[in-house]
This record gives sequence, structure tokens and C-alpha cells, in this order.
Amino acid sequence: MPIFPVERGEIYYEVTGRGHPLLLFAPGFLGSRIAGWRAGGGQANAPLRNPVPALARSFRVITLDVRNAGRSWAEIGPDYDWPLYTADHVALLDEVGAERCHVLGSCFGASFALALAHAAPERVSALVLHNPVGLSGDNRELIEAKIANWTASLAGRPDVSPSALRAVGPRMFGRDFVFSITRHAAGRITAPTLLMPGDDRLHPPLVSAALARLTRAELFPRWQDRSAGTDVLERVSGFLHQHTPGRTRLARGRP
Repeated sequence: MPIFPVERGEIYYEVTGRGHPLLLFAPGFLGSRIAGWRAGGGQANAPLRNPVPALARSFRVITLDVRNAGRSWAEIGPDYDWPLYTADHVALLDEVGAERCHVLGSCFGASFALALAHAAPERVSALVLHNPVGLSGDNRELIEAKIANWTASLAGRPDVSPSALRAVGPRMFGRDFVFSITRHAAGRITAPTLLMPGDDRLHPPLVSAALARLTRAELFPRWQDRSAGTDVLERVSGFLHQHTPGRTRLARGRP
């Protein structure tokens, strides 16, 4: 099985297809895992359900179970926070030999994607944000419920300290916006970005609007409307092809 060690843990991942690397972060809160792409889910995630086969026709698709999700695990200590996750993701790119990659994050996976694009901008060639989660004025209880569910899923593990586990939620989600980075940090992201905005309480429109402005993103506002005539994966693939390193030079006839 493709597992590699990270700081005080190990990460399970899969690689499918050939071409420019494309790293996918699945929906599923801190339980983001490969199986999340194939889960039943609601209408919000249906357009991107199981995107790997389609995207692997053109890209080398890298998927993973983030730490303490699915087949990945890690110790939970006083430093358990966003930078540990991002360090895992940079290490995964090193593990598979991906010097640069496109990154796609869906739902809560968008927060992982944004953290990586901010911390390691030289590794990210293009960014796709689908239905991003964030904090608004009326959804704190939804976020707290997600934290409680994740905490409960790990509470019975014998190597996990209850006090250390309880501290994770306030540490990682005590901030606002998209939790993983600040608005200022989002404004410093330079990777070309495609944004499919959210439109409900867990995926607040105001958060997507701020992301669009700060990252200067190309918008795909009608991604849930099947009558719009544009297949979501076709649009995503087209955007990623447009920003694949080397393609612009070739399109202009340069050597």
C-alpha cells in the first residue's frame, strides 16, 4: 500500500494517470479522505463526485487520506494545527516527485488547498476551489458540530489524550474566514484560481465572494446548474490545461 511517514504519523495516498501532477483534497472536514470523492453526499458535491477517472485522462492525479482520516494516522499533540497538515502535503509532493502541481480542494478541502498555496506558492501551478467552507455570522454552530463529530471519531483511540484532542478544535477553528489562512494571506496567493462559489450556511456566499476578490479568481458561478450547458469536470479540466506549465509557450508558438 502507498504509505509514507510524516512527523509522528503516516499518510496513505494513491496516484492515478499521467501528465502534470494534480493534487486533490476531498470534502469531509478533518476526515477528508479518498473515499469522500465517492461518497453519496448532497447535491452540493454531486458535480465533482468521483472526479479521478475523468481527470486522470489528462493529469497525474494524487489523492490522499489526510492525517487521522481513513488509512492515515498521526499523534495528536499540543502543536496539532494547520501547519502540520500543510507539511504533510508538501512531503507528499516530495514523495511522488511532484515539483509543481495543480491543486483542487472541495468543500473543506478548499481550506487545505489554500493553506498549501499560501505556504508553498512555488509548488502550486493552478488552484481550483469548489464550494469552500468558511465562517459567517450564522454558521458557528455548524462548524462546532463538525468539530464534535471529528473529536468523537478519535475519542476511543488509546494513544490519543482526551485533553489534547479537545484542544484541537479551538486551536484550528478559533479564527475566522476559511480557518486555515487569513484574508491577508489569501490576497497574497498568486496561482491562477478557478472558484465555484458556495451558496448555503456551511459554504457561505460572502466567504466565496471574499475569496474571489482576494485571489482574483475566475468564477464559475453556475456550477450546480445542469441546464447551464457546461460540465463541471470539463470546465475544471479546461482551466487546468490552460494553466499547465509549458502549454502557454507552445500555444504562442515559442520553442
